[in-house]
Amino acid sequence: MGSGGSSGRGAPVAAAEGPDGTEQRLEVRGRQVPAALWAEPGLRKLYLSDAGLREIPEELGELRHLRTLALDGNELMEVPEAVCDLPRLAHLYLGRNGLQGLPPAFSQLQSLRCLWMEGNFLARFPRALLHLPELRSLQLGDNRLSQLPAGLPRMAGLRGLWLYGNRFQEFPPVLLRMEGIRVLDLDRNRVSRFPDLTGLPALRLLSYDHNPARQPPRVGDEVRLVGDGAQEYMEARQERLRSLQSPQEEGEEEGAEAAPVPAEDGPQDGEGEFEALTGSREET
Repeated sequence: MGSGGSSGRGAPVAAAEGPDGTEQRLEVRGRQVPAALWAEPGLRKLYLSDAGLREIPEELGELRHLRTLALDGNELMEVPEAVCDLPRLAHLYLGRNGLQGLPPAFSQLQSLRCLWMEGNFLARFPRALLHLPELRSLQLGDNRLSQLPAGLPRMAGLRGLWLYGNRFQEFPPVLLRMEGIRVLDLDRNRVSRFPDLTGLPALRLLSYDHNPARQPPRVGDEVRLVGDGAQEYMEARQERLRSLQSPQEEGEEEGAEAAPVPAEDGPQDGEGEFEALTGSREET
């Protein structure tokens, strides 16, 4: 993640960006974060990806203006305490480490909007996350989760949730109460049956591929599906929508003959209806 980490040859590289947008790159030697970084308290972004780090110095907590921190691809067995002392942190990348949970102090990160923890060893949903109602993007793919907590709807700001490659044997019923969710990824689980998901008004993208479910889930007409049978389902849906639209257009034409009205400039109703289906995960 980000622009730090190993370049493929030589020592890994740490990359940092200051308040004026100036970037500096320093080599990471002996699994130690370069001490020169702590002399820059105004840093906004810090990338320490794929650097073989096993611990992070306490000085990290002094970077009070830090908004983006990438620690993915290291050898961290727990989240460093200093991470929980960053009041402005908005984007945090902890993927591909050895994490089994989050400390209670993690709930102090009230500015956090995007958290990636893919490729760790989470067997339980971290309870500290339930105290982050403004978190919008949560990446928990390739872990060991089999259940979600009943309190998940407390995360009212959540828009994107990635749960691919976990151990869910049934669709987590609490997800039916996540009315603000737009992107939901349950690829590569063990779900054999999906409930009716038409009650999720904000849903726009659902991935259910590589599950034993035999037919696509029922979703709203605005939802893009990714999975076995999805293409056929969406084509049939489009045909149904066209058939419903045709009588309406005929009625409008008859009405136009009886009472002509001047045409108006500008976009037609429904234009851009499916424009919001894709986008980067940080934007969800």
